[in-house]
Amino acid sequence: MKTDTLTRPAWDEYFMEMAEVVRKRSTCLRRGVGAVIVLDNRIMATGYNGVPVGIEHCDVRGCLREELNVPSGERHELCRGLHAEQNAIIQAAYLGQSIAGGTLYCTTQPCVICAKMLINAGIRRIVIREAYPDELSDQMLKEAGIQVDVMGDAGE
Repeated sequence: MKTDTLTRPAWDEYFMEMAEVVRKRSTCLRRGVGAVIVLDNRIMATGYNGVPVGIEHCDVRGCLREELNVPSGERHELCRGLHAEQNAIIQAAYLGQSIAGGTLYCTTQPCVICAKMLINAGIRRIVIREAYPDELSDQMLKEAGIQVDVMGDAGE
């Protein structure tokens, strides 16, 4: 009897696929983002971009940033939502999960605000699917010694 060889995804591909699934929960009208924080190949927390608990979602209420014509990457404070990375960090804290030394898998590169939070949360590696134009984020992550790897759509 012949059996097919099971093709298992590499860890990075596996966790990035999970970040893509988490992304589907996003309620952001501009850019859906998913994040998964992993420590020792175990998921510690997940997050997607959206408003805080109990607040009306942007897909119902509308996008404040669109209403104010705020360009992408600017004036992050003019948004009702939190970024996926922020929600993942908050979820870990809420659950009492240490993420120090962990890896963040994120469908989009962290902005500078998220980069600063990830540095202080003790994240040591970030794997992203797509770039985001934020030079200060790049500089700070590099200075902090955080490894950033870009993974293409094919799960490179």
